[in-house]
Parts: sequence; C-alpha cells; structure tokens
Amino acid sequence: MTFLVQFFRGFCMALADSVPGVSGGTVAFLLGFYDRFISSIDDLLTGNMEKKKAAFFFLLKLGIGWVTGFISAVLVLTSVFESHIYAISSLFIGFIIFAIPIVVKEEKETLLADKRWLLFVPVGIAAVSAITYFNSGAGEGSGISLAHLTLGTGLYVFLAGVIAISAMVLPGISGSTLLLIMGLYLPIITAIKEILHLNFAVFPTVFIFGCGVLAGVFSVVKLIRKALECFRAQTIYLIVGLMIGSIYAVVMGPTTLDTPQAAMGLREFNVIFFAVGGLVIFGMQKLKGIKEAS
Repeated sequence: MTFLVQFFRGFCMALADSVPGVSGGTVAFLLGFYDRFISSIDDLLTGNMEKKKAAFFFLLKLGIGWVTGFISAVLVLTSVFESHIYAISSLFIGFIIFAIPIVVKEEKETLLADKRWLLFVPVGIAAVSAITYFNSGAGEGSGISLAHLTLGTGLYVFLAGVIAISAMVLPGISGSTLLLIMGLYLPIITAIKEILHLNFAVFPTVFIFGCGVLAGVFSVVKLIRKALECFRAQTIYLIVGLMIGSIYAVVMGPTTLDTPQAAMGLREFNVIFFAVGGLVIFGMQKLKGIKEAS
C-alpha cells in the first residue's frame, strides 16, 4: 500500500512538472507531503546514514512514479502542444487559479500570523511578469533552436535546468512555465522524446540540461528547507505571488513557440478545459486524505 501511495504521488507530481501551470511541488503541497519531500532530498544529500536510508526508500518509491508519469506525459505532449495551445493553456490556468486558494487555506495560520509580509505577493507577481515580458512576444525566432549547440546555447540550457528544477520543487510557479518563458519548453520536451525513441543525436542537449537539474537540486533544496523553517510566512506569500504571476506567463506562452502565435485572449480561452483543470486540483486535494501504511 505504501508503495502504491508514493507511486501515485510521484506520478501526479510528474504530470504537473511536465506541463506549464503548477509545479510538482504544488502537487506535493496539495497532497500533504511537501515538507517530507524537501526534508528527504536534503537528508539524502547531507543526513546521517539512518536518515539517508529512510530518505532513499521514500524518494525511490516517489521517483518510480515520477519517471512513469513524466515519460507518459512527454510521449503525448509534443504531439498536441502546438496544435491545441489555447485549450492546453486554459487547462494550465485552471490548475493555477484553483490551486491558489488551497495553498492559502493550508497556510492560513502562518499567513494571518504575520500579515506584514504580504508585500512578498506583489514581488512574486512582478518577478514572473518581468521575466515573461522580456522573453515573450519577440515574434519569429523567439524560440531557442537546439539543433546545433554552441557554447552560449549550452550554458543557456544548463542555466535553464538549474532554474527549472528550482521552480519544480517549490510549491509555486512551474519549472515548465519558466522553460516556456525562456523559449525552451518544446525544444527540451522534444529532445527528451527523441531520446525515448532511441535517437541519441540530441543526447548532448539532454545531458547538459540534466547536469543543470542536478546542480539546481544540490544548491536549492537546503535553501528551500531553511526558508520554510525560518521564513515560512515570507516564503508562502512569495509562492502565492509567483503562482498569480504565472497566469500571465501562460497567457503569453503561445508567443514563445517555434512558430509564434498570438497571446491567449478571451476569444481563445476554453472554459471546459479551465474547469477540467479545477477538477484535477480539487481531486488532488481530496486525495490528501490517503494515509500511508504505518
């Protein structure tokens, strides 16, 4: 039973991490195991042998589910992402908007106890909005070509890996949203899909991105754990701001595609997919009641 619970949790995290919207960290937060998730990663890296062992088996079960979910998502996403960008963007916005009040509700006591840090909400909104504004709407060629890696492109891909994984473990803006903003979402997803189809011509790209992901994990997890322990109110307010700001990032997402499209407006907005996104979030919140076997 314990394995199935962790497998499902990891699977849900992967689905969130693989699409712009909410992060796998948000899913972990909604399902009630975020603090243990962050602590386990930190313990695996820096804990004593007993803590390392417990963290390893917890993360292994979670990881098997994550890999299964991510591969499943990648094999589907690249074939539908560009052709149904507005419907998918509506789904992502549903994820975000319905997740925000749940995050606020879960941290209600912390947030109400220290309202002065509310200023971190506009800081988060401004940060995501600024990144989006300066990286989207550039027109033709705003996407990044990974066909021929240069030193500059390789460094950019590495940095993207660091940033993406940092966002993925935070219960706020999705790392995939940041990749979308940086013009790398579809190129990276396509490269991973090619590897799964045994086309290793793109291996250098995936390897460099993976190195960035590892560097991000080692550098950011302890920082997040410390922030949640010592500055929880500020961190949660910032996370809420990042989530709100990511709505603008998703709206502008079509402008970062290889063939740029217009930013999503009310005419392109799909209410049905938006509602499905909300149902998924509420379903995850209900699943929070599942208890691990002792």
